[in-house]
Amino acid sequence: MKKALLLGTTGVAVALGMLAFGFVAGSPQVAKAGTAQAVQTAQPVQADTKIDRTEVEGIIRDYLLKNPEVLLEVQDALEAKQKEEQRLAALGVIKNAKDQIFNSTFDGVVGNPNGKVTIVEFYDYNCGFCKRAIEDMRALTKSDPDLRFVLKEFPILGPDSQKASVVSMAFHLMMPEKYGEFHNALLGGQGRATEATAIKIALSLGADEATLHEKMKDPSITEAFTKTYDLANKLQITGTPSYVVGNEVVFGALGQEVLAEKIEAAKAAL
Repeated sequence: MKKALLLGTTGVAVALGMLAFGFVAGSPQVAKAGTAQAVQTAQPVQADTKIDRTEVEGIIRDYLLKNPEVLLEVQDALEAKQKEEQRLAALGVIKNAKDQIFNSTFDGVVGNPNGKVTIVEFYDYNCGFCKRAIEDMRALTKSDPDLRFVLKEFPILGPDSQKASVVSMAFHLMMPEKYGEFHNALLGGQGRATEATAIKIALSLGADEATLHEKMKDPSITEAFTKTYDLANKLQITGTPSYVVGNEVVFGALGQEVLAEKIEAAKAAL
């Protein structure tokens, strides 16, 4: 990827060099007056000087070889520009889909359901980073009584994850008051999350098996998944865990200290 970027940068540099040489080669000349009444006008005249493309490319190449840090500066500038464009795009999505992000009825909520600040986590039950990040959620909700933590099912790691999330959402429809316990047990458990392990946990928390299986067929669950996938695509979320804190999208398991800073920033913006 970096090699492609550097090659592209070199091409841009060559093109700019060609443009610069072409501009210098052409010079404005003033036309002579034919009579006393003639008005003198300046007309651009094409110079006869021919640009040797190979020579120019060689000059640019030599310059870049002697000053390779220029390419790194261009790369840094490009990355900064892309991040800013991504941030601005996310702002628009968050503004237009605020209820879907923060207040979807299909999302579980832990911490203070009426908290002033909300953090939304996109997660997969079989994501190793999500399993480790569960401690961040527990620590943050424990230390901040004003934090509302929304859990958004985003199963992207295969059929097992999708089936486990179906059970999870069915359980949430049945027993929302115990969803936090279910989530902690499934995400914090050992081994791979599957439909079977999810059902086992649901039953251990008091769910009726027949009712649970019936709820798993609810078409609104599939509809909720579709909306979440579409939302993640608009927010450019491709991995888990990812978070929305205030007006910012945070990618990856960055740890509770970083998340705490984002939460404080969101509070300050209220």
